[in-house]
Amino acid sequence: MKETNNMILKDGNKGKNLIIEYDNNSYFRYPVKTRVIKQEDNLIRIIEEYCNDFIKEGDIIGIAESVISVMQNRAYKFSEIEYGFFAKLLSKFVTKTSSGIGLGTPQTMQLAINEVGIIRILFASFIAFVTKIFGMKGIFYKIAGDKARGIDGPTENTIPPYNQYATLLPKAPNKILKELKEHFLKRNIRFCIVDANDLGVNLVGKYDKVFSNVIKKVFSDNPLGQGSESTPLLIIRKSV
Repeated sequence: MKETNNMILKDGNKGKNLIIEYDNNSYFRYPVKTRVIKQEDNLIRIIEEYCNDFIKEGDIIGIAESVISVMQNRAYKFSEIEYGFFAKLLSKFVTKTSSGIGLGTPQTMQLAINEVGIIRILFASFIAFVTKIFGMKGIFYKIAGDKARGIDGPTENTIPPYNQYATLLPKAPNKILKELKEHFLKRNIRFCIVDANDLGVNLVGKYDKVFSNVIKKVFSDNPLGQGSESTPLLIIRKSV
């Protein structure tokens, strides 16, 4: 059984190692178990409630982008998303992966159209189709952008009720990061918003290159869990 201190998992999550090595440094990774996050919740209060007694000066707190989207009312019940002709057509050509459905449904494709516009989605789809003939992959999202890439469809492993929802990336992530930094300034805590799965890591917001490389390595094996694990926060501590 995992030892807990205010729901801090001391032996990692989902069989992932507690410690990860990068650039001759060791980083401890402590997933934080929370209750189900709802729209009326406040991010700073959630962090204080579940992390306050454990965090130390110099720690980094990683936040799953999906919980911020929920608080911003950017999570949509899948069965209630209305979609049009282009969403239905274009979704048929999307390659589905083991990490999720992506834009491979009319509902999630419609959300992408709503986010970045039909012209951009059509252009990205056309260029992706042409370049795919020559064996080039990933062009669609390079053109459609992070807002399209960051749309998550419902998955069976997601904690209810959000296993029936699709989510968009958070709005104004840099503003959120600034507010968190200012609130925890005296404790010298850094923050990052992460969209991670078993296929890769995307940072939401702007970060310097060195910090970005550290965070991408720390999250490279997807140590968080938002299903039955219910651990949308990760405390990262550099070993001294």
